[in-house]
Amino acid sequence: MEDNEVTILEIVTIGNPVLNRKADKIKNIDQRVHDLAQRMIKTMHSAPGLGLAAPQVNQSIQLITVDISAGENNTDLIVLANPEILHTEGETILEEGCLSVPGINEKVTRPYHVVIKGIDLDGKEKIIEAEDLLARIFCHEIDHVNGKLFIEHLSPLKKNLIRKKLQKQQDKDIRE
Repeated sequence: MEDNEVTILEIVTIGNPVLNRKADKIKNIDQRVHDLAQRMIKTMHSAPGLGLAAPQVNQSIQLITVDISAGENNTDLIVLANPEILHTEGETILEEGCLSVPGINEKVTRPYHVVIKGIDLDGKEKIIEAEDLLARIFCHEIDHVNGKLFIEHLSPLKKNLIRKKLQKQQDKDIRE
């Protein structure tokens, strides 16, 4: 599939039930998974974002794309099926946002170092160690395939304030 033929997918936002359920494991890496991965990469880069999970494009399967360079360096692109965290160490607090929670950025505590496992598009198991921002992106995207949004890491008070803010924005959008 030529890059210019790849279509950008619609990113679903908070409130869509696909974001709140555990996605299905991928049983085999077929052409459909390859095609979805290509469209997710294009969508992630055009958003722009550093990561994207299949549930964010309304596909309830465990597929993530991660690119810490935001499309600047091909070697930074990672696509994994059935990703899982094997080990975490340390912690770091950084501001996070999410393409599925537009307009909201909050400080979130995540592991500083992670070891993750997944299957690449060639069907090979990969074990990846990551630190700092890359570790954070992996944790964020793996949360998505497990039906969890980054705001669930916040205090109940913060979550409530965000819900109110999002509701106000929705009400405003409906009126316009």
